[in-house]
Amino acid sequence: MSLSFIDDRGSLRPGWKTLGFILLVLSLGDLLALVRSTTGLAWLRGPWAGALVGVGASLLCVRLEGRSFSSLGFLPGTRWLKDCALGALSGLALALIIAMLVRGMDGFHWQRAPAVGTRQLLAGAWLLLGVSLSEEILFRGFPFQRLVEGLGPWVGQLTCAALFTWVHWANPGMQGATRAWASMNISLLGILLGFCYLRTRSLALPVGLHFGWNWAQGSLLGFGVSGTTEFKGAWTPVFHGRPEWLTGGSFGLEASLPCALVCSVAVLAMWRWKGRPASGTRAE
Repeated sequence: MSLSFIDDRGSLRPGWKTLGFILLVLSLGDLLALVRSTTGLAWLRGPWAGALVGVGASLLCVRLEGRSFSSLGFLPGTRWLKDCALGALSGLALALIIAMLVRGMDGFHWQRAPAVGTRQLLAGAWLLLGVSLSEEILFRGFPFQRLVEGLGPWVGQLTCAALFTWVHWANPGMQGATRAWASMNISLLGILLGFCYLRTRSLALPVGLHFGWNWAQGSLLGFGVSGTTEFKGAWTPVFHGRPEWLTGGSFGLEASLPCALVCSVAVLAMWRWKGRPASGTRAE
């Protein structure tokens, strides 16, 4: 990151914008925690609170630039909803493909979880939608887009994929070989989600894919979601004692070799795809 704050066009350099956004998110997060502790409002915690912080920081940053919040890829309308739904189906399909590969290699078998019904599935969907929205605002929103604008797509991709991986670094189960596999796959997923934005210039596809991926793994198939095992799936995987690099173990499919293979193919496909940018924008 250049030590000069202003570029040749008289604008703040993208590296400083990214750093400023991160500091603003941390400050707003502390403020929200203070409000929660003094008011006792329990809803001011969790992923939807994180989404609120991300929206607040993004609004402040784009207003300082004289741009609108919609310029970050929140374009209301039928197209946005369709792309979000397409992303959700794609994320679900990717998770199913990986799970079936692991199952085909005798990694596990499923048992139906009779206590999990529609209510639990919808509760999991609501929680994971908040996770997806908050993380996409943070990692494919303002900082990613400004790095892409100022330094090029691959600087934005690699920087934000690294940050995306780093925030998962302390998740449950992140040790030893599992940490290595999970870090590689989370980085690949970060790049895949970055391409989802670059090819559409909208956050609809990455938000949807992120949501479908998480919900399929946790609420539907019963695997861990990035090490988080609090979700009760409609089906429960019973592992057969195969190595964790094959199954992902309690961390979830994101720590498995099949995940690396499938995500690599998906990244290559998105890289080759010319895109379908939203009106008034262009893909990269």
